[in-house]
Amino acid sequence: MKEKISITLDKNLLKSIDSAIDNLYIRNRSQAIEHLIKKVVDESKTAVILAGGPEEKLKISKDEYRIFAKINGEMVMEKAIKSLRKNNFKEIFLIARHKILTKAFSHFGNGSSYGVKINYVEEEKSRGTFDSLKLLKGKINDSFLVVYDDIIFDNIKLKEIWEDHRRANSISTIMLTTSSKPSQKGNVSVQGNRVLSFIQKPKKSDNYIVFSPIFIAEPELLDYQGTSLEKGVFSELARNNLLSGHLSPTKETHIHK
Repeated sequence: MKEKISITLDKNLLKSIDSAIDNLYIRNRSQAIEHLIKKVVDESKTAVILAGGPEEKLKISKDEYRIFAKINGEMVMEKAIKSLRKNNFKEIFLIARHKILTKAFSHFGNGSSYGVKINYVEEEKSRGTFDSLKLLKGKINDSFLVVYDDIIFDNIKLKEIWEDHRRANSISTIMLTTSSKPSQKGNVSVQGNRVLSFIQKPKKSDNYIVFSPIFIAEPELLDYQGTSLEKGVFSELARNNLLSGHLSPTKETHIHK
């Protein structure tokens, strides 16, 4: 949805803006301004690594958390940071509890050596994924990407999900894949790119399209009520025609595998 605004700009700046008009893709001054703003916004985007919940449940062994597990010599979080930076996500929020944040900071610091800025958000308690995510309310003012802490997504085309969300006019766009065991995941029904329903781990389902733990959202998402994305918020968004889906031909990899 577009909104008409009034702005005042320097004459010389307007001349530079007008030079972007090519009468093919950009046909007028308004389109030129929108094109240039989008270009700036896309150069530095925000991402969230969601690692909330009790620390003991986030371990893959007695002494190691899954976010620090090594895959081909690289930590899962390190691979995530590199993938995000490659896709121009330069502002990263890590949500987790104290021990995980402490260890992450000792390895990655403020993120400058990776070309990003890492913000550490401490969670003291949480009743679900949305409880954790709501800690960002007031800290994010534009569209943001969320990835869960236990996945590797090097081969996922994040740019395509982002662009689909920009076109969708929805509160959130979730990544979708197929699964031979749909009752073990968030099960969705879709029409085009619109998610009509979202049911977390239904007892029985012959619908094989499921939620993968990657999504994009608007800051307005953080105004909703509830404790779990999968067990409440996504279902509410779907009922109100505010949830979109991006069907990815490539699946993320869970470190449990």
